[in-house]
Amino acid sequence: MRIAVLLAIAVAAFLGATLVPGDAPEPATGDDGLHAPQPAEAETSGGSSDSYAAWVAGTTELPRAADGHFYAETQVNGAQIDMLVDTGASVVALTGADARAAGLMWSAADIRPIAQGASGPVAGMAITLDRVTLGGHEARNVRAIIVPEGLGVSLLGQSFLASVQPVRIEQDRMVLGE
Repeated sequence: MRIAVLLAIAVAAFLGATLVPGDAPEPATGDDGLHAPQPAEAETSGGSSDSYAAWVAGTTELPRAADGHFYAETQVNGAQIDMLVDTGASVVALTGADARAAGLMWSAADIRPIAQGASGPVAGMAITLDRVTLGGHEARNVRAIIVPEGLGVSLLGQSFLASVQPVRIEQDRMVLGE
């Protein structure tokens, strides 16, 4: 269905561009005076392909849990991982059990202080996840850490959330994407 809608929009845009006499009007600008990116630009420009992909992915809505937080059923390297959405976390953080479920291995020699948490230094190791998926949103080469001990739930941080814009809270739900 989404493909049919996108195809219809593309055909309408093509016909509109070819049937308009003279020069087409300039695209609308925002308050900052910059042109709003068009999907064709976003698809071909280097850094904008992520925003185009987020637009195509649609929206994902997460209900607020009884404890006031938002939780997401994600796929990490193909393994289902339930995560707490933490907009204040810089990176995705995986518990030891969730990291093993995603096929990630480490040794005690790999563990060292890697971050500063609310209760002090956090011991773990930095990694890069091949793929993280939530709903229709997918990010590749996602910065993350493994925290083998002391982390009660894996955290979905900004290293993933930055690829899904916008992220907003509307009443008792978090809405990711347009």
